[in-house]
Amino acid sequence: MPALDESTLAATAIELLAKLVEFDTTSRHSNLKLIAFVETYLARLNVSSVRMISEDGRKANLYATLGPLCGTGVILSGHTDVVPVDGQNWSSDPFRMVRRGDRLFGRGTCDMKGFIACALAAAPLFASPEQLKRPIHLALSYDEEVGCVGAPAMIGRLSKLMPRPSVAIIGEPTDMAVVGSHKGGVLYEVKVRGHAAHSSLPHLGLSANMMAVRLMRRLVEIAQHEEDASDRNSAFEPPFSTLSIGKIHGGTASNILAEECVFSLDLRTIPGRDRNALLKPFFTEMAVVDAEARQRFPLAGVTCRQCALVPALSFEDGRPAEPLARMLTHDSGPRRAVAFGSEAGQFQEAGFSTVICGPGSINQAHQPDEFVTIDQLHRCAAFMLRLAESLG
Repeated sequence: MPALDESTLAATAIELLAKLVEFDTTSRHSNLKLIAFVETYLARLNVSSVRMISEDGRKANLYATLGPLCGTGVILSGHTDVVPVDGQNWSSDPFRMVRRGDRLFGRGTCDMKGFIACALAAAPLFASPEQLKRPIHLALSYDEEVGCVGAPAMIGRLSKLMPRPSVAIIGEPTDMAVVGSHKGGVLYEVKVRGHAAHSSLPHLGLSANMMAVRLMRRLVEIAQHEEDASDRNSAFEPPFSTLSIGKIHGGTASNILAEECVFSLDLRTIPGRDRNALLKPFFTEMAVVDAEARQRFPLAGVTCRQCALVPALSFEDGRPAEPLARMLTHDSGPRRAVAFGSEAGQFQEAGFSTVICGPGSINQAHQPDEFVTIDQLHRCAAFMLRLAESLG
């Protein structure tokens, strides 16, 4: 095949990115049209792919092996879903990519269809029989944005490949810098049930809102304790485990004791920090509040449901992912950690040596007028070319 250079590959990536953005893969929607597009694209290169359907049949993971079926290869992984645009003030249609200067605007351009587009642009090179001595595995997931739900099943299948891939590179936006660690995350939904009564007769009822405030006060104390005990030399920003209450809904009227209050708890822990130990004061308080409520009204009480769990990504020593990614990016800077979570922790937990590296800035992710710069796509194109060379 004709030699691919950085400019040609980047131009192809931009064309592919425009097509990928047009698929509205907001997590609440299906991603199957995008998956079908990728399947067709790879089939034209004589590359077969494996589709893994979600339980409800509306979504799918997709993975494909490019290059020889021998030697320990590299996984290039990205999620296909994007966050909603509801309530955001966009300057143009978020699902039509628009170029303004050096910036390409559209939902997912940064997080993280830009990386997928670059990997697909390089696929003809990766699939060429004379180019690679070790394979590249393209892995696309669904529902990353709602708790990294889709990837585990695909990771389990990839871990059984023979020979097993040695490195996983997750293309989240890092400005093409190599990131070796991120915080773990867990999301809980706390449901507090009281007993409705007129607000002038509180002794005849039990306010779920008041019970919830008591629990949330304990969470505020835990969050402050983590900040006070932070390691200022940590690579993380902020340098401590964080806790936030993202949603609260309770009550029906101002003069009625709330029968129910529901709130969400989002915890992001530094690698090595035991989330159960951190939350122990909260769970202890929850048990007390629950017992007191049930004693007064048998149907009252507190329940807590874990909605998502994202393992942390820890720095690796003596393993191949970070040295390889640094070589491919010419990155000689300090080791980097990020506060956001990703599927990288799931790949590492499954035994793959893992790093994060992709085009675009996390500061643009989830924002109105999300964009990636053309320079970032050029740098990612160069990364793909060096990867092919390193496996040749």
